Amino acid sequence: MRIGTLALGGLTLPQLLSRRAQAGATSEPDTTVILFWMWGGPSQFETWDMKPDAPADFRGPLKPISTTVPGMDICEYMPKQAQRAARFSLIRSLHHEMSAHNDGSIEVLTGKTPTVPDPTSQARSEHPDFGMIASWHRGLRVDGMPQYVGLQKAPFMTNPGYLGVSHRAFETGDPSKPGFAPGDLTLATGIDNNRLDHRRSLVRQFDTLRSDLDLLHSLGGVDQFRSAAFTMLTSHKVVDAFDIASESAEVRDRYGRHRWGQSCLLARRLAEAGTAVINIDATAPNDTTKHFSWDDHAGAFHLDHAQRERLPQMDQALCALIDDLYERGMDRKVLLLACGEFGRTPRVTHAPKNFSDQIGLGRDHWPHAFSALISGGGLRMGQVVGETNAKGEYPIRDRVTPQDLLATVYTHLGIDYTQVVKDPAGRPIPILSHGSPIPQLI
Repeated sequence: MRIGTLALGGLTLPQLLSRRAQAGATSEPDTTVILFWMWGGPSQFETWDMKPDAPADFRGPLKPISTTVPGMDICEYMPKQAQRAARFSLIRSLHHEMSAHNDGSIEVLTGKTPTVPDPTSQARSEHPDFGMIASWHRGLRVDGMPQYVGLQKAPFMTNPGYLGVSHRAFETGDPSKPGFAPGDLTLATGIDNNRLDHRRSLVRQFDTLRSDLDLLHSLGGVDQFRSAAFTMLTSHKVVDAFDIASESAEVRDRYGRHRWGQSCLLARRLAEAGTAVINIDATAPNDTTKHFSWDDHAGAFHLDHAQRERLPQMDQALCALIDDLYERGMDRKVLLLACGEFGRTPRVTHAPKNFSDQIGLGRDHWPHAFSALISGGGLRMGQVVGETNAKGEYPIRDRVTPQDLLATVYTHLGIDYTQVVKDPAGRPIPILSHGSPIPQLI
């Protein structure tokens, strides 16, 4: 983004702001949701729902450790979470029927079941995800802060659809890189007032010329949104929120100087600045690690080696964020959620060779039971919601659907999830057609 235009679907920045203001409501609740999006489908058996008493080909290679909450055992590679269990709750009974990555992601992020499931995982959503709904609902912020941000990128399988392209997430790139600055947003902090005034003058002259030809008055209101565009580009609040380098070395080290740690730190800064939804892409570039996603097929990874790399980084990043939210008094304002699109098969599988030329040990896709971590939001913490059977195959108590999880998220955001949105043909589409907030958390 530079003064004048934004490379997003050919829209100028004033057009983008205009569309957001036309589409969105004016309310602006002071709540935020941070999603640590573990795309690929993290194994519940190697994270938050271990089955140490199951047969060997079900329980897997990793061992559980106790937490500060009795009965809430978790994977041995997450010791920091074990010490902070009173500050989060685990949901062990999530389930749906979509076994392909994109279909499962669409189910979890939008609350809508794909009309035609695509087993090749090429599906794209017909409906917006909850971050896009939040952007539409809250509308334009006068201080220029984006309502929906994707750190480092947003989920690729969801589309704003009938809400309009302006409600896509603003993607930042990797905040752990030296000299980080958001890729599509060049904050013009170095432009002096004389240059800004000169550009304003040129724009006004151009608009005066165009207005003589505007017989239908189609330019009415443009000045308002151009003013907002300049506000976004010169807002000290926007500049400060993205300035992760202003954090002390001690804080940055505490979060971890890796991709996930710095993303969690930037998420906290954006939450403080008022962004509604922040989606952390909890994957990694496949040129930096062979364990780049959570898709633990035996032909790709070895569960032990993969989790030994991933989980300590996740543990450090999430726990630093949880500590900050509680110690800064933000635990009621901010709801933190960590999950993926589904879980993994109860029985482990084997392969003669994986991506690292090792013997592979993994699990395949399993949407019938998976887990999530949830923290803050003024909800009840320090508990386990739901239970799966002895082999982790299916929920047997307090079953939770993605729609229930989203109803909980929408309630925290101050959004009536029963309301409808109209598509371009005027047809009413409910935000959620079913689901209700998870009662154990309320």
